[in-house]
Order: sequence, then structure tokens, then C-alpha cells
Amino acid sequence: MTESTSPAAKEVWITGIGIVSSLGEGLDAHWDALNEKKINFDDKRFAPYIVHPLAPVSFDAQIPKKGDQRQMEAWQRIGTYAAGLALDSAGIKGNKDILGRTDMIVAAGGGERDLAVDEAIMNADAKGNSSPAFLNERLMNDLRPTLFLAQLSNLLAGNIAIVHGVCGTSRTFMGEEAASIDAARIALARIESGQSEIALVGAAHNGERSDLLVLYEFGDFNLKGTYAPVWQREGRSGFALGSAGCFLVLESREHAEARGAKPYAKLTKVVADLAKRKQPGAVTKSLETMWPKLGVTGEAGQVITGATGVEPVTSEEKAFLRQHPGYAVRATGTMFGHTLETQFPLGLALAALSLSRGALFPPNDPTGTEVEKTGAPDQIVVVGTGHWQGEGMALVEAVK
Repeated sequence: MTESTSPAAKEVWITGIGIVSSLGEGLDAHWDALNEKKINFDDKRFAPYIVHPLAPVSFDAQIPKKGDQRQMEAWQRIGTYAAGLALDSAGIKGNKDILGRTDMIVAAGGGERDLAVDEAIMNADAKGNSSPAFLNERLMNDLRPTLFLAQLSNLLAGNIAIVHGVCGTSRTFMGEEAASIDAARIALARIESGQSEIALVGAAHNGERSDLLVLYEFGDFNLKGTYAPVWQREGRSGFALGSAGCFLVLESREHAEARGAKPYAKLTKVVADLAKRKQPGAVTKSLETMWPKLGVTGEAGQVITGATGVEPVTSEEKAFLRQHPGYAVRATGTMFGHTLETQFPLGLALAALSLSRGALFPPNDPTGTEVEKTGAPDQIVVVGTGHWQGEGMALVEAVK
């Protein structure tokens, strides 16, 4: 008998990138902002909490119908907008043939509360006026008809399909940072194996939400008081929530070449893990275990991390990074805030952008954890460590 051999894995290119965040929209705006070391945060609006608010955006440019915009919550508008930017970047916006078979893998959280209705019901309850009939009446009359549907995480994918015509298979993952790590991992695996030719992958997050700040305050995750870069938060743990959307177009090299598309970079490997965080040092060990699976070459290079600033996980990640002193580190949380599901796709996007521009953007860190790095990178490692669970890594490489 002869042994069967599986076909070689297809090379996967990143051919489209769409980013909208507190630093602006589009690749040129972000590249300029990173090189100018800009940081846009607001410590007044939700004081004592700090957020990185979305830069001014004209949603009409990617979501032309006002009716579509009205039925979306903010995080859906952000994501649908970023997805449109990615499709434009890849040169497939409006191409019904390609969009009709473009798969979609989205990482998304839940919907937003209607705070005015919540407050009215809570005030009535405090006054003893919250009978079951009253509660039902308020829910029936005060909530807009789409609110319950808008709570569904897969509504982002649905809106992208409606607005942009992305009509291949669709998957939506929930689970904060881990969701987007798996979204990228599964998209890569599907294209490598030939199950998919082209996919839109990404996430969106609205960090300007009182209800979300309250939720994370219960876990003592919020950065409070004054802003500080990620690596300067050991004494006062916390993340500053950020609003951002980031989508990537991934496709097989053959598919891209057949339509004449140029790559920003290639996505070579994505690995994921779920450390037992109750054990001290578990995150460091998880990252150590994943590193050799990437196929990184050499003892020097670049790392883009979504480190949150939350302790003890950030210190455990830093302990891992110290084991690779030849690698220049960049923490996206310093400039963008923590964007939960969007943090890992954002790291992938910035890695691909840096490779395509032939340089890593400069450090933005007063602690010395981040150092200058000259020369054109060939490989960039992207690290995603969830604030309370989930770890992942990716290797993004220059196309030769």
C-alpha cells in the first residue's frame, strides 16, 4: 500500500485592510499617527474612567442608506464601516462575483443597553412602582422594535452582508479577545486547506459605553484617574477601553494572483491557547508553549502585542517578552486603548501594514520596554493575551 499524502497548504495573503479607531480612518492616517506618536484619549467624559473615543467618521461613505445606519448600534456601524474600508483596500468592493463567495468570520460582543429605559425602570422600582404589569408595559412601549435583535452578536455579519453584499458562508464568535484569535485561526486554516478562497475577518468595538464601563468595573479592570501607557500601569492595573473596527481580507495566493491583487503581507500561522489563569505564571507558560509553533526564525525581530495593562496578566506577558530580548515590542493598547475583540485583528493589520511599508512604527513608551528598530522587517509576531482568559499568537511575513 502507498501512503496518501495531503496537499500542501496554500499560502494565505492579506490583501485588504480596513481600520477605523481613535487615531482616524484608513491606512495612511493610522501610519502617520503611529509615526507621530499620537494618542487620543478622553479622561473627562466618563471620569474617573478613561476611554479612547472614535475619531470623527462620516458613516455615509461606507453605509449610504440612513435607514441602515439607524437600525444599527454604534459598534455595528463601526464594524460595517471598517469592513467596507477593507473591501475597498482589497479592490473587491462592489464585485458581486467575488463578494458572493467571500466567507465572513466575525468576532463580536453583545449589544448595548438602552440606558434611558433602564433608568426609568430602576427609578420606578425604587419608588415601589414596578409591578409586573408596569415592567411589561415599559418593555413593550419604550424599547425600539429592533433592540432585541440588535443584541444579537451575529447582527454585525448580517449588516455587512446587507450593506456590502458579502454573501459567502458566515460565522460569528463570541468570547472577547479569544473570539478574534479563533476567527483568524479558522479563516487561515480554511483557506490553507482549500475549503475557502477568500474571507473577510475582523471585529468592532464601541468603548464609549457607560454600561460597559460599569460591567468591567465590577471586575476591577478599568484604568482610572490619569492616563498612562500600557507598560506603566503595574502600580494601578487597568485598561482604557477604545472604540475601533478592524477587518482584513484574507485569500489564497492563487486567488489573489488570478485577479491581479497585491498583498500587504502573508499570514503564516495562528495559534491559540487557554491557560489556567488561577495558577501563577500560567500566561507566561502559555506564551512560551505557543512561540515555537509559529516557525519564527532568528533571535531578533518585532512583536506587536495587544497587552491590556491589566494585572497580573500583563506582568506575566512581560516576563515572556523578556525571554526574547532581541525583539522590539510595540503595545497597541497605549495608542488605541483596549478594543477587546478588535485587538487581535488590529495587531494583524498593523503587522501587515508595517511589512508593506518596510518599517516598524516607532515606540511610544517611556519605560524602556519598547525600543527603536531600524531596517525592513521580514517577520512580525502578533500576540494577543486576553484580560481574563484566552491567549494567541500569529506570524505575519513579508511576501517575497
